Amino acid sequence: MVSEKDTGYRKNFSLIVTFIVLISVVFILSLFLAFNYSKKNIENEFVSAKANVLEESIKPYNDFFFNKLPEISYYNGFLDSATASKFVDTILLQYPFVSKVVFYDTEVRNIKYEENGMNLGHFSIGIKGVYQFGSLVPKDSVKLFTESEGRNYAEAEDFNALAVKLINFVQKLDTAKVPSQDQLFSNFTNIRSNKIDYFNIPSPEQLKTYKRMVSEKLDSQPVYQQDLLSFQLDPSKIKIRNTRPLLYQNIRIEPITYDPLDASSEYVTGEIALPGAFSEFKLYFISSRSFVKKEIFSYFLPIAALLLLFYGVLVLVAFLIYRNLNINHKMFKLQYDFLTNLTHEFKTPVSVIKIAGNNIKSAPSISEREQKLYGKILDEEADKLNGLMNKLLAFTQIENKAITLNRDEINMAEFIESTIDVHCLKHPDFDFTYELDGFKTFVTDPVLLGSLFDNLAENAYKYSPVNHKKLHISARLIKDRVVFRFKDAGIGIPSSEINNIFKKFYRIQNRYNQNGSVGLGLAFCKELVNFMGGEITVKSVVDKGTEFKIVLPYNNEL
Repeated sequence: MVSEKDTGYRKNFSLIVTFIVLISVVFILSLFLAFNYSKKNIENEFVSAKANVLEESIKPYNDFFFNKLPEISYYNGFLDSATASKFVDTILLQYPFVSKVVFYDTEVRNIKYEENGMNLGHFSIGIKGVYQFGSLVPKDSVKLFTESEGRNYAEAEDFNALAVKLINFVQKLDTAKVPSQDQLFSNFTNIRSNKIDYFNIPSPEQLKTYKRMVSEKLDSQPVYQQDLLSFQLDPSKIKIRNTRPLLYQNIRIEPITYDPLDASSEYVTGEIALPGAFSEFKLYFISSRSFVKKEIFSYFLPIAALLLLFYGVLVLVAFLIYRNLNINHKMFKLQYDFLTNLTHEFKTPVSVIKIAGNNIKSAPSISEREQKLYGKILDEEADKLNGLMNKLLAFTQIENKAITLNRDEINMAEFIESTIDVHCLKHPDFDFTYELDGFKTFVTDPVLLGSLFDNLAENAYKYSPVNHKKLHISARLIKDRVVFRFKDAGIGIPSSEINNIFKKFYRIQNRYNQNGSVGLGLAFCKELVNFMGGEITVKSVVDKGTEFKIVLPYNNEL
């Protein structure tokens, strides 16, 4: 056996090992960094995603404030208790956080003094009636005050606060300019904790008239209707829309001063203030760390899967490189052994021929007996050389499909018997038997079939111990297939070598295979069987024997 050092071939696997160790370290480091990145990203999202929850949860309030409230101005102050009740019903139904609405039916007059109202010069605004609406308001408590009752209405804080803003706005109004919508909205709206008061906004011409009414008494003595609605809000009725249920375990509305006493390191918390009339309240977010960790892992696992896939690809590349190195090493050894054995196979008969030739040339005279002996030696060694060259040539031709399959009809009994005669003559101690069943003739290529029989017979003799050199050939016709079985009583083939014996240049290492084999016999047989359109299999038990099974198509028509 030739060592790796002797052949000059080097398999340097240290680079592959270093490569695998390096990518493994990088893979582990990447997993660590990816987990930290996922953890940091989720922690940042815990902070930043609060704004989105607030935005989604407060959408109904924003719709109410920016879209529903301005609808009051569409009535131009001509709401009464009935129409106000219907308008409020739509609000209560659409916006559950509105708990109660107080409606002030007010009137602007050009007089010096208004008993139930506010006065500035000849500008007076007074209350004609007050009504309250809500799901918890009893029907007999809807009306709170009417002007016809002839008494002052003392509980008018909402009206008083907004009336003062209105009077101040009218007093400072520059009639040469048109007020902006923001100016109008801020002066006709009063936002307090859990309450919004809204006056309907007059037209620009009407505002100019209000301005004149402050300083003078107009001949037309105009009277204008102003409607004030005071909305009482309940922040607990805001529907919280948790847009990140896998991140926020619990969200609730708490006072802005709320500070939980049970806060611990086991929980992650956050808060964000509510806008507008709910500014004294906040959204309070709380999640257990184990709950947040699930979200971290849900973010991390796809990244880890991609890293694992990339790592697997790199390991596969390393494995393929290793496999190719290993295959190349084996091929190198096989080819080296093949060349060594082939050289030996050629050298032995050449040496014998040379020795015989020198003896003939140097001998002064040759007896008849010596002449026959040297002739036999020269003939046998020449046959060996010729057989070896023919086998190599035939193998190459079959692999390259350079020959054609002849089809001749042969008598199987005569064919097998002739094979037995040749090998028994060559090896007198060879116990060779056969049986034939189901057919007598077979259309095939006799040369190729003969090569097949000769190779298997030679193997059976060569790899059998003394007194066990036996071979039994059976030939049976089964359906449309001819099945040949070659069963010997030899040394057998280890199960680990079964898949290798048909490979070119492969030799099983044993005491029978040290010399005289180039590893082509069974590979040649397999190529022959494949070329003939059949298949070959083997069963073997170590120290018991081996059986080769060959199946060829049976077509007895020329």
